[in-house]
Amino acid sequence: MNKSMNTRNLTLMAMGISLNIIGALIALTLRLPIYLDSIGTILVACLLGPKFAVMTGVCGSLVSGMTFDPYSLYFAPVQISTGILAGLMYEKGFLSGKKTPFGVFIFTLPTSIISAVIAAFLFGGVTSSGSSYIVQILSHFNVPMVVSVFITQVCTDYADKFLAVVLVALGVAALPKSYKLSFKQKVNEQHG
Repeated sequence: MNKSMNTRNLTLMAMGISLNIIGALIALTLRLPIYLDSIGTILVACLLGPKFAVMTGVCGSLVSGMTFDPYSLYFAPVQISTGILAGLMYEKGFLSGKKTPFGVFIFTLPTSIISAVIAAFLFGGVTSSGSSYIVQILSHFNVPMVVSVFITQVCTDYADKFLAVVLVALGVAALPKSYKLSFKQKVNEQHG
């Protein structure tokens, strides 16, 4: 890898980390039932692949966790899963066109399970996220806490990841063709 490639990758990862942090801050401040903390991870997964996406997601969780949302630190495994699986789904062509809803579901289900386990067993279903309100409402109707957390995580994670994939697709579509091709050439060199 040459120096310009390293600089470009690091710059794109820094942008992805920033997107994750800004999105998480907006979701937390507005108490949204979605998280907006993986837009940058998914962007990097699409342009650079899973390895760089994992680093982007974990760094975003660390910065968010050390600055404004301590819960974010505990959810770093969700970013790892998102980075790996979103990158793989993108490489296999499942995050474009009619396959998008299915591709998002495939990578959201494992991340939902991970986040549900973390939320239920570490925090009793109540975290800094606005989705905690949904858990509390379901609990009010005597839905067991673990079930409430799992239902909430699957629904809110899917909505969150689908929105992120759509935003990333719009962003990538707006990039100059030569810029997108340079990423595809890089990925082909890595696999070749």
